[in-house]
Amino acid sequence: ENISDLSLNITDCTQVVVPEEVFFTIAAAGILENLLVLLAVVRNKNLHLPMYFFICSLAVSDMLGSLYKTLENIFIILCKMGYLTRRGDFEKKLDDAMDSMFILSLLGSIFSLLAIAADRYITIFYALRYHNIMTLRRALFILAIIWTFCAGSSIAIALFSHEVATVIPFTILFPLMMFFILCLYVHMFLLARSHAKKIASLPTSTAHQRTNMKGAITLTVFLGVFLCCWAPFVLHILLARFCPHNPYCACYMSVFHVNGTLIMCNAIINPMIFAFRSPELRNTFKKMFHCAR
Repeated sequence: ENISDLSLNITDCTQVVVPEEVFFTIAAAGILENLLVLLAVVRNKNLHLPMYFFICSLAVSDMLGSLYKTLENIFIILCKMGYLTRRGDFEKKLDDAMDSMFILSLLGSIFSLLAIAADRYITIFYALRYHNIMTLRRALFILAIIWTFCAGSSIAIALFSHEVATVIPFTILFPLMMFFILCLYVHMFLLARSHAKKIASLPTSTAHQRTNMKGAITLTVFLGVFLCCWAPFVLHILLARFCPHNPYCACYMSVFHVNGTLIMCNAIINPMIFAFRSPELRNTFKKMFHCAR
């Protein structure tokens, strides 16, 4: 609300508003897709592996983000109908709870993606030692640390969101994590290409090259989608903090709803990249649909 008023006062850019029906549709699709991934992993014991547990963690984060947007839209509709007010004590507590859920979704997604990136790094370059390095117990311990940290941070940020000491680390966290993931994937891509050149003279070079090329394409698609969906929102947070009175910054902030829509679309795209490309998951989905019929 403050951003909207600021944008109208110091810039001629029109506030871009996404219809609530679009948010509901995208949120429902994101919840159903990620819930399907969770059910598939739970039902198939062959999928009880660290990699799929990290994918489930990402699915939970995406579901929280979609659920947050659904609850927020319901809250706005109830306010317009007069059942709730924007300035009441109950409404403020409800708004803080929803903000905490949103921050939890953001932090959970970032750290889950980082865990997936690290898991894939170990899978590619330490394949023979992978099961010793990334055990199931160690993966669950990592997830417990991630969600404990994210839950505590989301509550603290929601309660002290107006403090500079809270906002600045929160805004800096995203570009740092994105930069770290970017470096990790670039490093993996360069090493994979180097390994492909070294084994080019071997009899099985064709199979190895296809495997490396498939992995490189997957990593490139993942990184591109991740940056396209998250970078606009991260830029919005930085501009809102460091140049809120600049007309150009305010003009960019007028498309906040579009940036939020991109994040929600990421909840739909993530299962397709991480989960639906897995033959084991696809077979599980087929069995689930066959039983449903």
